[in-house]
Amino acid sequence: MNAEQRDPVRFVAVGRVAKAHGITGELAVDVRTDSPEQRFALGASVTARLRDGTVRTLTIAAARPHSGRLLVRFAEIPDRDAAEPLRGTLLLADQAALPPAEDPDEFYDHELEGLAAVLRDGTRVGTVREVTHGLGGELLVVDRADGGELLVPFVQAIVPEVDVAGGRVVLDPPDGLIE
Repeated sequence: MNAEQRDPVRFVAVGRVAKAHGITGELAVDVRTDSPEQRFALGASVTARLRDGTVRTLTIAAARPHSGRLLVRFAEIPDRDAAEPLRGTLLLADQAALPPAEDPDEFYDHELEGLAAVLRDGTRVGTVREVTHGLGGELLVVDRADGGELLVPFVQAIVPEVDVAGGRVVLDPPDGLIE
């Protein structure tokens, strides 16, 4: 059993490998952190969770921006043949190493996951399963109390209150979002 299986909340995603790039083992990485210069700094290490569930540690040998992604070389990946199997790999950092958020209206994904999603009147809608990041912004993926799934745009107008200490997010959905 690896460390992540023993303590799954210890790690947070900082990137996902999109594809191999070139012949030298570089990987195109979709960044999922506000501090890529720290997470992907020369000599830093990340925990890589491959699509098959295996976990390994990779050391950053180089990183540079390219077309909205980072091109990253890992010391352990010498060429394209070694890089190809890493497509879809989730790159993780130890949650304890994350600096505290400076803005009270900014949250790490792991802080939101597991919070109760309730309406302003206290009616329970479900539980936040994950936060997805897309071109249009962030979405809260909520496992509904009735067994369905709800995608909630994570914007102030729809999620006016986040109470991490209280274990809840308050929703003020527009008509039709929940029905």
